[in-house]
Amino acid sequence: MDSHADYSGLTTGGPGPRRKTTRAVIAGAVVLAAVAGGAYAAGLGPFERDSGPDPAAGKQARAFLADWAAGRMESAAARTTSPGTAQRVLASFTAGLDIDEPELTAKPAAESEDGTVAVPFTARMPVTGLGTWTYASKLPLREQGDGSWKVDWTLSLVHPRLSDTEKFRLEREETKPPEVADRDGERLSGDAFPSLAPLMSRLGGGGGADSGARGAIRLVDRVTGEVERTEAAFGAKTTRADKGPVPTTLDAEWQAAAEKALASHADGRNAALVALRIDDGEVLAVANSPATGFNRALSGTYAPGSTWKIVTSSALLIEDAVAPDDVVDCPKYLTVGKKFQNVELSEHPGATFRKDFTESCNTAFISLRDRLDDGKLGEVARTYFGVGQEWHVGAPTYDGSVPVPKDETEKAASMIGQGRVQANPLIMASVTATAVSGTFHQPSLTAGNEDTTRSTPLPRNVVTQLRSMLRATVTDGTAKILADLPGEIGAKTGTAEVSDDQDNNGWLVAHRGNVAVACVVEEGVTGGGSAGPIVHSLLSAVPDDSA
Repeated sequence: MDSHADYSGLTTGGPGPRRKTTRAVIAGAVVLAAVAGGAYAAGLGPFERDSGPDPAAGKQARAFLADWAAGRMESAAARTTSPGTAQRVLASFTAGLDIDEPELTAKPAAESEDGTVAVPFTARMPVTGLGTWTYASKLPLREQGDGSWKVDWTLSLVHPRLSDTEKFRLEREETKPPEVADRDGERLSGDAFPSLAPLMSRLGGGGGADSGARGAIRLVDRVTGEVERTEAAFGAKTTRADKGPVPTTLDAEWQAAAEKALASHADGRNAALVALRIDDGEVLAVANSPATGFNRALSGTYAPGSTWKIVTSSALLIEDAVAPDDVVDCPKYLTVGKKFQNVELSEHPGATFRKDFTESCNTAFISLRDRLDDGKLGEVARTYFGVGQEWHVGAPTYDGSVPVPKDETEKAASMIGQGRVQANPLIMASVTATAVSGTFHQPSLTAGNEDTTRSTPLPRNVVTQLRSMLRATVTDGTAKILADLPGEIGAKTGTAEVSDDQDNNGWLVAHRGNVAVACVVEEGVTGGGSAGPIVHSLLSAVPDDSA
């Protein structure tokens, strides 16, 4: 076994906190975190209320775990009795062990005899490219002089065996990933297609026995480096080296164009793109920026912003709650518990619903919220678009979530793809394909995947209306950046809020011929300005009839 990453961890000068791929959104995937941006701080969320111990102690514990899970190390450390040490330890623990997107699930708090409160938790730590390390620990909390509670810092709360004398080390065994071939049998290499390098070992096997990825987390002596025990082992001893390349649905031409588009126009920001065939869901390209590391395109958890108005419009049209030519006023602001506004404070008095769609008017869509039952968006997303069902794509994916809103403010946010609605480029490319064809097809990267999804075709009149509005968004709306390209392109832009101190994420989805595309750019500010050039570059590079 060769050691490639040594968690030297708990000393001053350890690696700083890595910027998480989905930032505050990651917390949405964590069982205990407040997905709508800080709800845990207000005492909201799906948590069992504490009985016995001071509820403030349990709330502080959950907030600490949510911050840690979301990569907000400074904020997590500030909730402890030793912020400086805590921040260094938490950052070096995750970075040194290649842990990304931990899930930290709190259990009920219990009061100890010495007056402290203990909150047990389960940690699921995904080790990049290997698997998930699961263990249990607990947080001690101590009441402060001002009546507040803080996590009483100790190394063992991170992991029960972490101490001044023992640390953890990640060891990876170099193995050759399986070779991959595109839909025409052309071999694809990670050198020529950088975004595929992290994906190759996961294709077909999901990182399992055939993935070729092997490694372990060892508990070692801090001084001698001697291994004291193996905490977790990943991978199997067999590989598929003699089975030939893994056949995929990818297309070398589309993949190359996607990689180039991101490299040329992402401008150093985190971004991801997926292109897939409309008639069968087969994925033609998966690209990420940066190319190495977390697969945002398939596994990211993002608010889809206004691209979600495709689903919202579908729900409204199915319910006959609005028609494209109905007047639905688009004011600059609308208050539903909080003040909602349009991008750049735009307004369109007397606009039709079609105009609201093409100009992406948030306030108009929010004003229609009472025309849908609280659970209707989730029902439509699942029934017609397959969102939230379990997908078997051939590689690990996140398949979306559209919870029933807990109040009117969250319902308003859900109408415009905010609140707790979660998606990624794979999901939104599939949503676009379904909208313009009327039929959901489970996306696929490899052949022969199990399909347990169940869906209902969209009504034909709804498909016709959606296609018309998507086309108008290119010719007369916010997606005009694509208007100079040949072909009957339809598109929808999106802007999704992340937090008060971060720029909005930018989205753009589009369809042309038999291909649907979705792109997200983290902190891209606007969809047309950030994702637009990427999609334009992609569609410019590949002929209209190539899929």
